[in-house]
Amino acid sequence: MKKVSIFLALFLGVALLFSGPAAADQFISIATGGTGGVYYPVGGGMAELINQHVEGVNATAEVTGASTENVRLLQAGEVELGLVQNDITFYAKTGTEMFEDEELGNLRGVAVLYPEIIQIVTLEGSGIDSVYDFADKTIAVGAPGSGTEANARQIIEAHGLTYDDMTVDYLSFAEAVDQLRDGHVDAAFLTAGIPTGALMDLAATHDPKILSIDEDVAAQIMEDFPFYTEAVIPGGTYDGLDEDVNTVTVLAMIVTSAALDSDTVYNMTAAIFDNLDYLYEIHERARDITVEAAQDGMPIELHRGAARYFDQ
Repeated sequence: MKKVSIFLALFLGVALLFSGPAAADQFISIATGGTGGVYYPVGGGMAELINQHVEGVNATAEVTGASTENVRLLQAGEVELGLVQNDITFYAKTGTEMFEDEELGNLRGVAVLYPEIIQIVTLEGSGIDSVYDFADKTIAVGAPGSGTEANARQIIEAHGLTYDDMTVDYLSFAEAVDQLRDGHVDAAFLTAGIPTGALMDLAATHDPKILSIDEDVAAQIMEDFPFYTEAVIPGGTYDGLDEDVNTVTVLAMIVTSAALDSDTVYNMTAAIFDNLDYLYEIHERARDITVEAAQDGMPIELHRGAARYFDQ
């Protein structure tokens, strides 16, 4: 009996040696943005859906500097998914703007999500009624190299001005709103889904004003940069802002790497788009996410796993 027990112990030991350890979870990092924007809560909701519906995957949402940083994190293989403006993805694909002379051919699209509206914000009493009034003012134009900064520069130039005509501060959403609240900047650009958390906080204590973009200027912007479309910020989006505001918008999208395997991308795409009601409860902007519009405005090749989901 003792010999049998020894034999069984040896057999089990050898079997464990050759079988190796149990398969570990696949870790998926989702690069989002700052906590004051929309990327972070929506990305967190996506992580929850992936964890609930994709077996063997452990997803987490990461706070980042948003679109431009997310593209570089994806290219470097430091994250698996990233929320990115479609204009920034276009720059990465074409090697223009902040990606000049960079090799970024590894990016693949998963889905287009929702409009990221350019909100040009000042305070009542600032004396600023349009971008034309920015001369000799201090303007927060977004973090250095960010999508917001590119939007700000393009829109300012469409009004016949340049950064040389004003003082520019390169600030994140939260920093821009803080500086606007404290009177250290006169206006700020925020490119985000609406309502934007940082602007909601500002409206709770101050009287913000969102500047409209004239129709002819908007038309010129869209002619020069085809990833822009017209948008309206409805009155009532923020406390104290009762009138509709005409502006322009880009689109938020999910980007991944060509190196990520097809089954994983398919399963994650299914987890998100089969359970959109969950995302709709996370943030109002997520209600713009639909299967039908998920490829509209896609500026790069779709990942084969995402293509398999949308083609079924």
